Amino acid sequence: MDYVLVGDYYIPDLKIPEEKHPIGKYGLMHREYLRENNPMLFNDLVLCCQLWTYLADINGQAQERLQIIIGQMQETESITEKMKEDNQWEWIRRMGSIYNRAEEIMLNELIYR
Repeated sequence: MDYVLVGDYYIPDLKIPEEKHPIGKYGLMHREYLRENNPMLFNDLVLCCQLWTYLADINGQAQERLQIIIGQMQETESITEKMKEDNQWEWIRRMGSIYNRAEEIMLNELIYR
């Protein structure tokens, strides 16, 4: 282990390897949540060099869960491609509503837990 002289003290020269994982929107949101609400887990992930891997995994899970919830809501509310062809503005309005509700459910299940 290497040490660095700082003033009169030798301090371990710890270097955390950089991770290159795209963490996306939901990974960034979860990182901020961890930083503010669970700093022990956040620090543990940083020190073990697993933060970016963890956040990339959370982001992937969030996107998959969001698509599942949207598909289920579309089926339940009978939003079809035929509706898209017949009345585009109504389809856009309903899909926007579904997306917002599905995202709120997913955020509560995965990101803010």
